[in-house]
Amino acid sequence: MMSTYQTENSKLLWMIIGGISVVVVLFLAVQWFLAQKDQQPTTSTPAQPVAEKTVAPVPTEATATAEEVTTASSDVAAPIQLVEESIVKSPLPANDSLAKEEIAKLDDIHQQLQDQQHDLKQQNSDVDTLLKLKEDQIKLLEAQIAAQNHS
Repeated sequence: MMSTYQTENSKLLWMIIGGISVVVVLFLAVQWFLAQKDQQPTTSTPAQPVAEKTVAPVPTEATATAEEVTTASSDVAAPIQLVEESIVKSPLPANDSLAKEEIAKLDDIHQQLQDQQHDLKQQNSDVDTLLKLKEDQIKLLEAQIAAQNHS
């Protein structure tokens, strides 16, 4: 007959396993989505009536994340460039309002990337905490089984 304490520990263990499983499934789904998005060519260039230049697509936070993850996961691959050279080398717009708009857009993208980096670091620490709790739970369960076997 299982005691109430053992039943609660069993439920807690299954909740921890379920939580970790959900995190892993979400991570894999995001990786798959980003891989699918990277395979589709994005050639949308906004038309600018004032200037006759083509604007290179700015890397979105999703593609930047995919590049960071790819860089982290592949040690052999060449370093991946996070910013396209055409963005850096393109001339500044002659109109001040266009320049300010571009700067504001890039600041927004930078802020989104910083927020996303913070979120990813928080998720990593949460997963580390969950893993530590799971290890502690397993040690407790092993101690309980050993105590039951000795009595």
